[in-house]
Amino acid sequence: MYRAVRSILALALTVIFAIALPGCGTAKPTLGVAPSKYIIAKALQKQVSQTQQELAQQLQSPPSEFAITQIALEQLEPLYLGDLPAYRIQGTYHLTIKLPKQPLTETINSFNIYLQRQKEGKTWRVALPQYINKHILNNWRTYLLE
Repeated sequence: MYRAVRSILALALTVIFAIALPGCGTAKPTLGVAPSKYIIAKALQKQVSQTQQELAQQLQSPPSEFAITQIALEQLEPLYLGDLPAYRIQGTYHLTIKLPKQPLTETINSFNIYLQRQKEGKTWRVALPQYINKHILNNWRTYLLE
């Protein structure tokens, strides 16, 4: 009798730990709600556009038109920023800048972008890490991806 109770107790504890312990690990968002390639392209467009505008201001000229093509995803890493799901996305793209005389194409540009899904699941924000120095992350700055 004692042996049977002990076996049942051991089995019950095993089941409880098997259910409870996976919840103790670091939770990650599912890949099922990861951003689409369209959202990633929009985020890249926004970042390149901001860079083009900054460059145009320094050169005191109008920003050039550009096109992003051949987006290739190399890594998609789910994580949380605060309590919202986010994804670190790495890959490459081709950039064609339309210059007055002829277009300039830069191939295989690397990108590393963070996208954060909002609570309602309808919108995304681009998240930019803010560092104290090269190795210490201080905070995140985000802006809405329209």
